[in-house]
Amino acid sequence: MIVFDLECRAGGHRFEGWFGSSDDFARQQERGLVTCPTCGSADVVKAVMAPNVGRKGNQLPAAAPTRKEEPAPAAGPAPVAGGAIPAPVAEALRQIAALQAEALKSSKWVGGKFAEDARAMHYGEKDVEAIHGQATPAEARELMEEGIEVAPILFPLAPPGEAN
Repeated sequence: MIVFDLECRAGGHRFEGWFGSSDDFARQQERGLVTCPTCGSADVVKAVMAPNVGRKGNQLPAAAPTRKEEPAPAAGPAPVAGGAIPAPVAEALRQIAALQAEALKSSKWVGGKFAEDARAMHYGEKDVEAIHGQATPAEARELMEEGIEVAPILFPLAPPGEAN
């Protein structure tokens, strides 16, 4: 397989395409099978791209300069893409994470049976207890439409037995 950076002449949209060979790309292009996913134009050409040339097998990578790691400031803003979270927001997130962890201690993990168990408790088929588990967005939506209160877990949670 070969990956080409492609460009649509009509709108200047860039995207990539995977082909069996350069000839395969040319044949598909001639038949009008290569189209821009953004605007649908078939006027698509290979874009200029930098090759990814690997190191020879007998060459060692250049030694990276060693850097002294400095401890991150505890009270400073948390790093995020494009900047930093303001201190009050970072503190609020820490408090929410702590509250979630505390709530999960008194909650039972039911895994993929979450929607089934929540529904059974709501309709009196099962004793009511605090549970957490996994549900698809569609299952969660159905539960809410039935008047069953559910809430997402805001911070990622590893199922029991899968945590490091």
